[in-house]
Amino acid sequence: MQAVVKYGQSDGEVELREVPEPTAAPGHVLLEVGAAGVCGSDIEMWRHHVTFRVETPVIQGHEFGGTIAALGEGATGFEVGQRVVSETAAFICGVCPQCRSGEYNLCPHRLGFGYGTNGAFCRYVSVPTRCLHSIPDGVPFEHAALTEPACVSYNAIVVKSEPRPGEMCVIIGPGPIGLFAVQVARLVGCDPIVLVGTVGDVGRLKVGESLGATHVFLVGEDDVAARVSEMSGGYGAPLVVDAAGNSATLRLSMELVARNGQITKIGWGPKPVEFSLDPIIQKAARLQGTFSHTWRTWEAVLSLIASGGIQMEPMVTHVLPITEWEKAYHLVEDREAVKVVLRSE
Repeated sequence: MQAVVKYGQSDGEVELREVPEPTAAPGHVLLEVGAAGVCGSDIEMWRHHVTFRVETPVIQGHEFGGTIAALGEGATGFEVGQRVVSETAAFICGVCPQCRSGEYNLCPHRLGFGYGTNGAFCRYVSVPTRCLHSIPDGVPFEHAALTEPACVSYNAIVVKSEPRPGEMCVIIGPGPIGLFAVQVARLVGCDPIVLVGTVGDVGRLKVGESLGATHVFLVGEDDVAARVSEMSGGYGAPLVVDAAGNSATLRLSMELVARNGQITKIGWGPKPVEFSLDPIIQKAARLQGTFSHTWRTWEAVLSLIASGGIQMEPMVTHVLPITEWEKAYHLVEDREAVKVVLRSE
């Protein structure tokens, strides 16, 4: 079968290769991939701008769903032909304090699809049954594949933050995670919802407005700190979500957050922070990291997708075959797409 493989530890060392089809391991199913989303981290691995270890060679792709083609030995609870979507934690130890307390997304031994073990930019992938969730009727694979980034945003805002209906939420970065964060903030009643981007994000910012952002600001054109201060009566935002991740956005987050407020950081940034974090101390503000998701979040998000509470149609701007993976990566890298979905056929 054809697969998009990261084969080295340098920039550009990704290619389409012919690889053997896997079989379903014990306790796994063999999943025929229906669709797989391209994540910003796939681009970072392509460019090798990553802060985590990538096992190579490895098939990329961790946002995916499909149809069960075969059951491995001991695999129960699912049937051949069933439409399912998969979580990302391909391996967890099951015995560490995080696993035992249900926070298996934080297992120190965790290996994720697409970087620690083979992912889904291919036709078939072996998936543990504990990762699987049924796709609701009427939800196409192209939408189901984006359950994962929606779960990242849900986990960040609902699980790790303290949003309050009627209070301001500022979201920095209008990429897919930021746009899903806008939708989740709307669902929990945040108001106003401010989405912040740059001049290169104009298209995505318009999508953000259609999804629930009440105000949109451009760094470099708008005095974002002054505008947020004015809107909040000088107090700042109780919740700031950094969905971009670089040092500049963390610095801006510290300017925007209210005293005793919270900054929730989703975005990764490999470069060191070269400024003082004292504003967090002065404001007694909390800086909260957030990573991945768990079973409960997946079930909630799938329900919201099925009901239309989380909208997928505006998020999927391109659907391409995996043979056009490089075009897909450039569309994401150049911010010409909101979300690109790859199909194996």
